[in-house]
Amino acid sequence: MISNINEACAAGARLDKACGIAGISPRTIQLYCLNDEVKSDGRKAAAAHRTPANKITEVERSEILSVANSSQFENKPPSQIVPELADQGRYIASESSFYRILRAAKQLTHRGRTKAPVHNKPDELLATGPDQLWSWDITYLPSTVKGLFFYLYLIMDIYSRKIVGWEVFAEESAEHAAATFQKAYLRQSVAGKPLILHSDNGSPMKGATMLGTLQRLGVVPSFSRPSVSNDNAYSESLFKTLKYNAGFPEKPFDTLTEARQWVSGFEHWYNEEHHHSAIQFVTPGQRHRREDLLILKK
Repeated sequence: MISNINEACAAGARLDKACGIAGISPRTIQLYCLNDEVKSDGRKAAAAHRTPANKITEVERSEILSVANSSQFENKPPSQIVPELADQGRYIASESSFYRILRAAKQLTHRGRTKAPVHNKPDELLATGPDQLWSWDITYLPSTVKGLFFYLYLIMDIYSRKIVGWEVFAEESAEHAAATFQKAYLRQSVAGKPLILHSDNGSPMKGATMLGTLQRLGVVPSFSRPSVSNDNAYSESLFKTLKYNAGFPEKPFDTLTEARQWVSGFEHWYNEEHHHSAIQFVTPGQRHRREDLLILKK
């Protein structure tokens, strides 16, 4: 190669152009031709092709793909798969290895029904423990009658992300909201503790019955700022998880009882099985019971 480059330069070619065609730099030619003598290559060829000692084998690669595509994990990203395997006492590979192998297999798409949500969280909503700050909202559940919906009233604890109360009704009203909150209040045994309830500015949230119930129980109401759609991002994020998880029915609900039965199952899955990304991939139930401290330490 050096002889060919020297021949080209002798015929009038520029050194950098000749080296560019050869795929090497002019500096390499100059180093190899010091004192008009061609030096030997002192580089170790084996060093350039060293195989890492911890390289994942084909068997391990197949196991990673098999686990990621199993019925248990097919709808979960590696950031949830690895912590859940850790809870089972299993370690197959790191989170980055899962991502790398799924990317190489062209399977690194969002593993749910929609793109990951992006929410701006209001800085004013801060909680240092469970049962200090709750958020609630109402969402539609489709029914088999076109144009008619069931209404899911859902209350969550912002610190732990746990669902602390819910009900499904055929209509939207402040009376239903007050009854749902009072049940959650008694269920969580928070009487006598300082509690803030955050919501948007809908009519059930500001109805006289609802506000009267909060005042009687000593609960401080908090509302989103006017014309700010993301001030109740926690509840909106929970509704996104509810409606786009793999278990949400493809067909509308036929009866109120059917809708309530499904929400009951979702509550158990979300509180006790779902590894939540915002709380370091423990479940909301574990976080609410403060079990996350020992789990994360382990």
